[in-house]
Amino acid sequence: MNPIRVAIIASAYNRWITDPMTIGARDALTRRSRDHGREADCEVFEAPGAFELPVLAANAIDTGRFDAVVCLGCIIKGETRHDEVIANAIAGAIQSLACQTGVPIAFGVLTTNTAEEAEARAGGAKGNKGAEAMEAALATLFTIEHMNTNAPSSQPARAS
Repeated sequence: MNPIRVAIIASAYNRWITDPMTIGARDALTRRSRDHGREADCEVFEAPGAFELPVLAANAIDTGRFDAVVCLGCIIKGETRHDEVIANAIAGAIQSLACQTGVPIAFGVLTTNTAEEAEARAGGAKGNKGAEAMEAALATLFTIEHMNTNAPSSQPARAS
């Protein structure tokens, strides 16, 4: 089997949250690939902020080098609705991109009310959402691979 190739794109904004999420994602990739008897390779790319995640995910996919993409970010609520606007825009763009390309893209972007809530989800009491995002990307990838491997000959498998 081919190695699993994953792009992790992490926002530099709120790095104190996204760095531990990135570590969690890398650790999850190592565990899951080993469980499946496959090697894994990942590259980590930095986005200036969460808003830039979709365009960088699109470019990672366009290279043809990656089987899946994991987008990591942290948006903490402020005094205005800016957090909602950004979160909704990037969630929609990432989902649309995944559906258009057939490449699994995990949405590992925290949208919290406080910094404490973010810390709890970046390796704290609420787990590591970076690891969970990687798990979701890999589970989707493995399901797509299974579908394509077992596709009836009369139905062409979707290109990834």
